[in-house]
Formats: sequence, structure tokens, C-alpha cells
Amino acid sequence: MRIVRLLLLLMLGIPVVTLAHDETKPETPTLTVSETGTVPRTPDTAFVTFGMESPGKSLAEAQKRNSAVMSKVMDRLRDLQIDKERIQTSSFTVSPQYRPPPNRPADAPPATPDIIGYVVSNMVTVEIRAIDRVGMVIDEVLKAGANSFQGLHWGLRDEQSIRLSALKQAAAKAREKAAVLSEALHVKLVRVLSANEGGHMIRPAAPMARMAMEASTGEVPVSPGELKVEATVTLVYEIAPN
Repeated sequence: MRIVRLLLLLMLGIPVVTLAHDETKPETPTLTVSETGTVPRTPDTAFVTFGMESPGKSLAEAQKRNSAVMSKVMDRLRDLQIDKERIQTSSFTVSPQYRPPPNRPADAPPATPDIIGYVVSNMVTVEIRAIDRVGMVIDEVLKAGANSFQGLHWGLRDEQSIRLSALKQAAAKAREKAAVLSEALHVKLVRVLSANEGGHMIRPAAPMARMAMEASTGEVPVSPGELKVEATVTLVYEIAPN
């Protein structure tokens, strides 16, 4: 019936006035806090990357030299009782070597480069779980003929549980900060509107990579130091006047 009356008014040209309903809600006041938790741990795993770079006048010659040395390196790793599952080829490259171009006039057409040899590079990454044997493993593979040492970094086998501990610490610190701020600002914390987390592991640098290649007369000194697992928690609270 109401719709019929409205249609009649419109047909008769009588203006119709409607009252708009303002659905705009006031913005919810919030308090945002962020804190970081840090859990230090001694590394229990090392990842060492090394290999062989072999030059040769032909690809077959470079490949033969490389295979001969890397076979000795793999044999040495087996002698050290490192499981094959913990040895992974990280890169294998073949790079042609070109003759330096002769001096030519600027307007001369480009000459086809001459290949005078090849370099075959084979790199492996070894996971070492006996930390006290890291220096010995590095020294032994260098003695076996490896001539390229690309780095060492440390890890934690149970990183996930350590990160959860850091998250728990960060959340507790964030809640404590929110409580202190709400008291100082004379407001009360109503509820948590959102919670976000992030984190990473701080890995110290290993400054002995190139030095090890020149120091194979004795076991390479290696110190694992300490890793720090960090986690950050950001909390957004709804607040109200106290």
C-alpha cells in the first residue's frame, strides 16, 4: 500500500522527501605495539661449499682434470664417514676462454672471438653435523685437490622450535608494552584486533674462506660462535577511555 501511494505521488508530480540514514560509524581508536624476541643458540650444523676449477685447451681435457680431482675429493669425504645424502652438487659450469681481441680500427667489422680453452667448475655443498670436525673436513678436501672454497655458514637443525620460543618472548613483551602504555595514556585495552609476526636468523659471517685455500698445512681453525633467532610480533588493540 505504501509503494502504491509513493507511485501515485510521483505520477502527480508531487516531490517526495526522504530522510537519509547516516551509516557512517566512528573510527575505532587503536593502540599498536611491536616487540622483538631473541633466542641465542650455538650452531649444530655447518654447510661448506667447495670444489674444483679446471682449465684445459679443450673441453675434454678440462673435464678430465676436473673429474679426476673431484673423484679424489668424494673418496676423501667417504673416508671421513660423511653420508652421501649430505653431499650435494651446488653448481656445475663450463666457461669458454677467448683470445684477447687484437687492436682494430674503430670502423672495422667485429671479429669472431677465438676460443683458446675452457674452464670446468664443479662445486659441492657438504652438510656437517659434527661441528668439531668442520676444520678437519675443510683441510682434508683441500689436500685432496679442491682449489675453490666458496664459503661456510652455520645452521640449526631445530630452528622452528627455537623460532617459536622467540615468538612467544616477543608476544609477551608486546603485551607488557601495551599494558604500560595504556596505563600511561589512561585508556583501557578492549581486545586484540590483529596480530602479525615476522622473523629471521642472524648468521655471523665466516671470514676464513679464501685463507683456507692457502693454509692446508694443518687443520683449519674454525669457531662456530653463536646464532641468534629473532621474531617480531605486532599487536593492534582496540582501546577505550578508562
